[in-house]
Amino acid sequence: PEKTAKRRAKHLNVHQAGKSDCGVKSNIKSIPGVMTIRGCAYAGSKGVVWGPIKDMVHISHGPVGCGQYSWGSRRNYYVGTTGIDSFVTLQFTSDFQEKDIVFGGDKKLVKVLDEIQELFPLNNGITIQSECPIGLIGDDIEAVSRAKSKEYGGKTIVPVRCEGFRGVSQSLGHHIANDAVRDWIFDKLEPDGAPKFEPTPYDVAIIGDYNIGGDAWSSRILLEEMGLRVIAQWSGDGSLAELEATPKAKLNLLHCYRSMNYISRHMEEKFGIP
Repeated sequence: PEKTAKRRAKHLNVHQAGKSDCGVKSNIKSIPGVMTIRGCAYAGSKGVVWGPIKDMVHISHGPVGCGQYSWGSRRNYYVGTTGIDSFVTLQFTSDFQEKDIVFGGDKKLVKVLDEIQELFPLNNGITIQSECPIGLIGDDIEAVSRAKSKEYGGKTIVPVRCEGFRGVSQSLGHHIANDAVRDWIFDKLEPDGAPKFEPTPYDVAIIGDYNIGGDAWSSRILLEEMGLRVIAQWSGDGSLAELEATPKAKLNLLHCYRSMNYISRHMEEKFGIP
């Protein structure tokens, strides 16, 4: 169409000898609400960091589009039985409608949490990945999380303020997700730490490997053949228990610096893990 052709005209050009570039305009910010290869803060949190954690249910809280778009788009391999102890390839959404935007969606979120508890009682935790409308209308997902966590006997429920408009790429979503682990997982651990296991001098964690196509498994085999003990994978084929165990590691092996440097720096400062 003429309108689209005009907009795309700057995306294609001929390189002329002697010029440093051909003047293509491509490195521009994403437009919130428009699906681009660059993604948004929600994509960085739900699609990259939290989504592969297999024994937790991750709710795309908002209209169905974001959850549908991000559903199963990466090959985050995992061991487990889908719907029993693993939920990576399932799509959970609160499916916001216009009335939820007008009247608020907290009641709907409560209903979704109750349904998840009834349908998937073996989940070990829940995250609430907020989409753009949640931040715009000011829903209090933190209050809902605290109340339902208490009602469910202390279950880990993590509200993640990763509304897409917060960042023009996935990058800020990584940071927000890292901070949610810090605030809602690490800071809730008992002083003596959880879970209970016998530490060894060779405990390491693989940080920032999402097991796309099984690559974290390959790394793990090599590390264990060297005599190291991998106590956690972040977050491909990972679990809530592994997140909780990571502060016990002797060394964090950081694969994807861009997405996990924040939590790794925090663990170095607070727990002394290099």
